[in-house]
Amino acid sequence: MSTLTTAFQVVALPARPFAALAALPAAVLEARGIRRVIADDKPGFPCRVSLEDAEPGESLWLLSHVHHDVPGPYRASGPIYVREHAVAAAPAPGELPALLRHRLLSLRAYDAHGMLVDAEVCEGTALESVVTRLFADPAVAYLHVHNARPGCFMCRIERVLPA
Repeated sequence: MSTLTTAFQVVALPARPFAALAALPAAVLEARGIRRVIADDKPGFPCRVSLEDAEPGESLWLLSHVHHDVPGPYRASGPIYVREHAVAAAPAPGELPALLRHRLLSLRAYDAHGMLVDAEVCEGTALESVVTRLFADPAVAYLHVHNARPGCFMCRIERVLPA
């Protein structure tokens, strides 16, 4: 992980909503549109809970997830991977998980009402500067990071308020 010089925090999805999936029969998972997959390459299977790329041979769930649960036109869902036994990542303020560094990313900046304010595409190696620029606008309340090519949600970045 690398450290940002400004005050924001990467937020992973919590593990709890996905923990019970391992106990469900295949027919129930299938009925819910959830698929169990085995990672066959690294990188390629980014877990949205652990914020790590799965190791080859590791089991994950591929499912649709509402990642922007707001009223209005920008409510959104899409496919995500979650490792079968994922433990939620808790990056410190200013830390960027390594899985963001080697991907082409799409950042979407939203205001406090869930309305899109700005957006940008960047290489993960340039993430700090783009996050800094987007948060320079006081109207931006939070960011969503997506894989730019497949469009899948990766994580949320929030401002860290001074104590």
